[in-house]
Amino acid sequence: MKYRKVGKSGLKISEISLGSWLTYGGTVEDETAKKCIAEAIENGINFIDSAEIYAKGGAERVIADFLKDETVNRKDLVISSKLFWPMSEDINDWGLGRKNVMNAIEGTLERLNTDYVDIYYCHRYDYLTPLKETVQVMDDLIRSGKVHYWGTSVWTAAQLERAVAIAKEFHTHKPTVEQPLYNMFVRHIEMEIMPVAKTHGIGFTVWSPLAQGLLTGKYNEGIPEGSRASKSEFLKKNLTDENIAKIKKLVEITKSLDISMSQLALAWILRRSEISCAIIGATKPEHVTENVKASDVVLSKDILLQIDQVLDNEPEWPLTYKPNLYTDKMR
Repeated sequence: MKYRKVGKSGLKISEISLGSWLTYGGTVEDETAKKCIAEAIENGINFIDSAEIYAKGGAERVIADFLKDETVNRKDLVISSKLFWPMSEDINDWGLGRKNVMNAIEGTLERLNTDYVDIYYCHRYDYLTPLKETVQVMDDLIRSGKVHYWGTSVWTAAQLERAVAIAKEFHTHKPTVEQPLYNMFVRHIEMEIMPVAKTHGIGFTVWSPLAQGLLTGKYNEGIPEGSRASKSEFLKKNLTDENIAKIKKLVEITKSLDISMSQLALAWILRRSEISCAIIGATKPEHVTENVKASDVVLSKDILLQIDQVLDNEPEWPLTYKPNLYTDKMR
């Protein structure tokens, strides 16, 4: 496993990291989830990503249960969580206002059974709270020791610019990391977000690097009826003849390199130095075992050119991208 710095900070995380969205505390049994985490750590993964909204706190509890193992040293791990989405019907139990941030971090620390989180993400941009209030309360959490670094998730370039400007004006900690959607089929961050983040020393921990399994090639013949994947609107929408044809051509490239399709997709993401890590999901330990090998894959310029020719998709804003708290999904 190789490691990268998160932006220009001193924090180092594994190039392949483990996430808990759509899996732990929900569709994956707890014991299986803990085996996946154990396999991840055994293979050099040191970053585990979560959020309070994942299984309504269930994912955080599974991680905490795993950490009870006396052979696991908390200080060796980088653990993150996020806040924004409603956790109850209470009017103040959502968003990035001071009251919710202060309540949310206490809930997360209690569920994780830890004194601090290494990274705390603002899980979306809050259009109803002054950004200055959010920046200052995140700074307060860092100064209190409950949070080591704060970050953003699915923020625009303009929002990142403004957050950094406020942090400079009021001498507070600026965001260290952004967590966007990024994979071979969704490349919009290359246009503005990536250059802006790089300018300000902000790293990237990207989610859905395998497009919810689409880029593993396992759905090339369709989605099994009744499977968990059959309920995914993303897969139903993106499982097109055009995309499948591209994946089949990419599989031919993997054969020449003697690697799997998922390893190719992850290595393609890691080609960018701006990326700190790709966050994988895993429902079985063997998924972790296979995907961590992508850290050792270096794609040549010739292979990258072949991939670009197959993808034939210049970065653009997807029509479904609406950074709006009323229409966005709870990811």
